[in-house]
Amino acid sequence: MESKLLIAFPYFFQKSFLLNFAAMKALIFTEINKALELQDIPVPEEGNGLVRVDIKAAALNHRDLFITQGLYANIKTPCILGSDGAGEYEGEKVVCYPALDWGDETAFQGPQFRVLGMPENGTFAESILLPKANVLPMPAHLTFQQAAALPLAGLTAWRALISRCQVQKGEKVLISGVGGGVALMALQLAMAKGAEVYVTSGSEEKIAKAINLGAINGENYRDEGWDKRLKAASGGFDVIIDSAGGDGFSRFASLCNPGARIGFYGGTLGKVNNLSLQPLFWKQVSLLGSTMGSPKEFRDMLAFVEIHKIVPVVDSVFSLEDGNLAMERMQGGGQFGKIVLEINA
Repeated sequence: MESKLLIAFPYFFQKSFLLNFAAMKALIFTEINKALELQDIPVPEEGNGLVRVDIKAAALNHRDLFITQGLYANIKTPCILGSDGAGEYEGEKVVCYPALDWGDETAFQGPQFRVLGMPENGTFAESILLPKANVLPMPAHLTFQQAAALPLAGLTAWRALISRCQVQKGEKVLISGVGGGVALMALQLAMAKGAEVYVTSGSEEKIAKAINLGAINGENYRDEGWDKRLKAASGGFDVIIDSAGGDGFSRFASLCNPGARIGFYGGTLGKVNNLSLQPLFWKQVSLLGSTMGSPKEFRDMLAFVEIHKIVPVVDSVFSLEDGNLAMERMQGGGQFGKIVLEINA
């Protein structure tokens, strides 16, 4: 019986059930605006095309936080959150494709597509059941913690930057809101492609860290005139990668070179006001929405990361037992890189 059914049992039934079955620890999302609960639940059994991966490390995403706050569609409880995971399967080190049922089209996901970690159980547990196709060899140069930081962020950045915007060597790239996992992966992927990368952030410290990673320059978007200074420093951009939307998005039009592509994979700041279309159509600028990525893109991303020995940035590591402290760290917004849970260490 799968754990996603068993976690609905009251605790006293679980306790009785576990007397006869192997148990594992998992962080259970039980209620909106309530702390995750560390529980002992039965180890899931393989079958029906699903295999069990023993998770060694998992990483948080803002999606997990938004779900606990009720800011996500079709919320289901109880459930194990977590989209990112690395671990072992049949004695081999593996990393998990963080979604299910992409569909047959390469241009867009199908109607059954969903991200791992609700409604299906996710990676905040000692084991997880997945389709065998979701289990791929882990890049050999990475630790479990580093590999856990890769899947969702790496895949989202890969599709936005490589598949959609088709960044080329020598192009100038602007990545907004650097410090988050996807933005940092976009920075690292763009540099590996030979692009010249600039960044924005609301934190001078994060800008300095991004420059230390290889960004050429950065501007604080809270400061007046940040866009004009970036234009003067760079001469304009061929690719812009954004996750926030909001009014700051309207500044991108003036930063674009002819033929530029703007890739965006989120909209946390809401709708865009005061966006002028004239410079966009006159410069032949493409606006390219992007969400996650296909299994093939995931395989391509893993191969690229291994060839270029890219190491995802890990902000901090918590134990599974301290998962709620990790969630607090994410809610605070001070992280630079991925927040990771160490499991089965």
